[in-house]
Amino acid sequence: MDATATELSFRDATEEDVDTLVALVESAYRGESSRAGWTTEADILEGQRTDPEGVLDIIKSPDGLVLAAERDGRIVACCQLEHRGAHAYFGLFAVSPTAQGGGLGRTVLAEAERRARETWGVTEMHMTVISVRDDLIAWYERRGYRRTGRMTPFPYGDERFGIPQRDDLRFELLVKPLV
Repeated sequence: MDATATELSFRDATEEDVDTLVALVESAYRGESSRAGWTTEADILEGQRTDPEGVLDIIKSPDGLVLAAERDGRIVACCQLEHRGAHAYFGLFAVSPTAQGGGLGRTVLAEAERRARETWGVTEMHMTVISVRDDLIAWYERRGYRRTGRMTPFPYGDERFGIPQRDDLRFELLVKPLV
């Protein structure tokens, strides 16, 4: 096991973590702070990535959770897991921009897959990724996810998901067997 994994602890996020989680997600995807990492969406979306109400809804959902990864008592990464029958949905994935590139994201993704498999007995993990994020999709493909070609529209006009800077955004479903 690499050093990144040994320094981390995982727990289910609570209502008290909402503000920290929102700040983490925003820092990983939006604004100038996101440019410190490679997951930035700052060139394709402005505005918010999430909000406290959305994160709280996930935490309170009986079918899901937000998995928080802590290092030295500080949340440095998170993701959403939602039980959807035979599969789990993976979302709200964020790694602190200054901690990206060292294996932390890979460790969190592996823990999320393990938790979904062991907790719910699911056989697949599903996620949606903005289809123009070729670098991010390639990262997931290296971890066993496959592109399905199944697209859903981006919610243009709903600023809760950001303000698009281009008109060709949509989400592609990626799937990985968890066997």
